[in-house]
Amino acid sequence: MSERMERLRNLGISAHIDSGKTTLTERILFYTHRIHAIHEVRGKDGVGAKMDSMELERERGITIASAATHCEWKGYQINIIDTPGHVDFTIEVERALRVLDGAVLILCAVGGVQSQSLTVDRQMNRYRVPRIAFINKCDRSGANPLRVVDQLRTRLNHNAVLVQLPIGAEGDFCGVVDLVGMRALYFEGPKGEEIRVEAIPADLADQAARRREELLDAASMFSDELMEAIFEDQVTEPLVIEALRRGTLSRQLTPVFVGSAYKNIGVQALLDGVTRFLPGPADISNEALDLEAGEQTVPLEPDPDAPLVALAFKLEVTPYGQLTYMRIYQGSLGKGDDLVISRTRKKLKVGRLVRMHADEMEDISRAEAGDIVALFGIDCFSGDTFTDGRLNVSMSSMFVPEPVISLALTPQDNKSQVNMSKALNRFMKEDPTFRSHVDPESGETIISGMGELHLDIYLERMKREFNAAVTAGMPQVAYREAVTERVAFDYTHKKQTGGAGQYGRVAGYLAPSEEGEYTFVNEVKGGAIPTEFIPAVDKGFQSCLKKGLLIGFPVIGMTVGVNDGQAHSVDSSEMAFSQAAVGAFKQAYMKARPVILEPIMKVSVECPSEYQGGVMASLNQRRGLIMGSTEDGVFTGVEAEVPLAEMFGYATVLRSLTQGKGEFTMEFARYAKLPEALAEDLKKRLREKKTKGDNIS
Repeated sequence: MSERMERLRNLGISAHIDSGKTTLTERILFYTHRIHAIHEVRGKDGVGAKMDSMELERERGITIASAATHCEWKGYQINIIDTPGHVDFTIEVERALRVLDGAVLILCAVGGVQSQSLTVDRQMNRYRVPRIAFINKCDRSGANPLRVVDQLRTRLNHNAVLVQLPIGAEGDFCGVVDLVGMRALYFEGPKGEEIRVEAIPADLADQAARRREELLDAASMFSDELMEAIFEDQVTEPLVIEALRRGTLSRQLTPVFVGSAYKNIGVQALLDGVTRFLPGPADISNEALDLEAGEQTVPLEPDPDAPLVALAFKLEVTPYGQLTYMRIYQGSLGKGDDLVISRTRKKLKVGRLVRMHADEMEDISRAEAGDIVALFGIDCFSGDTFTDGRLNVSMSSMFVPEPVISLALTPQDNKSQVNMSKALNRFMKEDPTFRSHVDPESGETIISGMGELHLDIYLERMKREFNAAVTAGMPQVAYREAVTERVAFDYTHKKQTGGAGQYGRVAGYLAPSEEGEYTFVNEVKGGAIPTEFIPAVDKGFQSCLKKGLLIGFPVIGMTVGVNDGQAHSVDSSEMAFSQAAVGAFKQAYMKARPVILEPIMKVSVECPSEYQGGVMASLNQRRGLIMGSTEDGVFTGVEAEVPLAEMFGYATVLRSLTQGKGEFTMEFARYAKLPEALAEDLKKRLREKKTKGDNIS
């Protein structure tokens, strides 16, 4: 492994909302001399944090889009991606974790393991990302880092082990005890940039010795050398670091750091932890699928001289063209090199190659395996794999959740209509969870996304960046339809219009699918339908799933079995069988007793315990099912499953219920049948809307 590769870290910073991700990143950039002044997220100077470069992010004090930057710490090159905390922007977290080698999971010393911490942790498990934990805000009133460590063990199932102890608590928090080196660290100077090393305070000596013993016990499980050294009483700092590193890389141990990014305490020690414990590109095994060998997995080597393999994980459309963020897994890439997109085999030439620093760019001439860079002027989609043409491989794509909420948009004038179209095209390219289509019946433009905040941000961007004045309708739920009974169909499509006719007969059944997905079963025997027409039958049924016949929403969870049919030697064609499938669907669908399904959200509410009763009642009133509640001191967390249709405007209700102290997150859990009475109401509303649309047109 080259020294460069050993000294490279691709790092993600993820956490629950308001845990201090951007504040921590700002300190990291300051201590690594990437920036020369610290600006706060909602600072009075109005400048805002470096990584929140979008105007809306600075105004609202939240991160909307993940931002990439690069810095150096003690000879290590670190690429950092700061991700949003709000669940509506979860795709940004997925994208970042897909291409990172390690992560820092930030937890609030007061709030502990919160709902979004669980989501982020699950995402990190999905991409097998080794991580270290940082318990932030130890200076806050009510901070209890030791309780958070217990929660890491019980709620996230981590083998969490403290590598530091806080010195002082809440307002008296002033430094940390390093349990690896057994010394006290104090962070002094106006911005905490001077580190004073002292002996461990006498009142903490016993606790430090006890915690160090726990640390050595946990670390020794990953190193025989350390185990022997413990027996011989010859434990050295490098031995402990090496053992902790092995445990972290195997994802069976999570070192826990403590500090306060806002008060500039503990950040440099965390950076040391990043370089010591988190993996470099060569420590992680990455694989691609060989498209010429039946998608067999092939290992990728972080070797700059090997054939190039890179993944585009994020797109940003700028006034100067599309900016494509890319992680290079194998080989190297330079200005003027040829690239091939694996999906389309289209050839491209690398124009401008840059390294990102939030919204600023630094031109570079060459990048190698392990690097995260951005390319200008390349037309591709998020998730595309690039090679230099010597390999034909594809990296597995990232998980993209389906949108659950929709809004109808009406532009106020012709100019806004044009601008709105431009904006929608750009947003859809940037964000795979944002969708847009024109409803063929009402002629309205419908946008869909992950939540109210998600769509709200896009509406605001449409107004500010594209000068598009649009009126948004009420949020709509993305309903689905599903059949509940097995029914048979037997349909013949016959058309004679002069010349060659169309003839195709299909027979079989529609049935509910146990897996909840569309499945097509070919049970035709004896060539009743010639084999070459079977895919056309499948395609015909699939085209019907986009719009069910009950209320016009997409159909999910259906099995189509075809067991008989008939073809004509002259008049049968793919088109005829596709049309026969459409006819069969129309013949059988309503007989299969279709029902309306509605999205059910997993809702997590956190509030002071005194408001627990009111919060639970508010969820029950919304047809919610309380799944459980946990009480940690003064705070209570309530988990529930609530239909999305009932959650619109809940942020305002929760604020008034808890005097602004409660917060909630929600994410899609599953689809469930809409109760009969509500289904009838919905059908009536949709009929009225259609009649109104017909009258207008």
